[in-house]
Amino acid sequence: MGGVSTAGRDPGLQPERTRLAWRRTTLSAAVAAVLAVRTALRDGSATGVVMGAVCCALWLGFLGVAHHRIRTLSAGTPPPAFTPRHAATAVLCAVATAVCAAVLVV
Repeated sequence: MGGVSTAGRDPGLQPERTRLAWRRTTLSAAVAAVLAVRTALRDGSATGVVMGAVCCALWLGFLGVAHHRIRTLSAGTPPPAFTPRHAATAVLCAVATAVCAAVLVV
């Protein structure tokens, strides 16, 4: 009594909401990468161009992780837990993109 059984749990729309959240996050990361490249090209310095390229590479890494998770969530079966390796990669890409953006702004 008092506990909730997760044995026959119906996930409902939760996987779809999570999949859509991954898409929104990927889109916002793409906008950040495009703005970084725009800033780098306007600045014209070698450091700016390198930071713009790094931001694009980080976005591609994040896109790979997000696409993998979106496919997993779309499989129809209850999705497995997000692996620590994929989670660490997503966090690393997001933090490194923020650092690159800060370098470009300053």
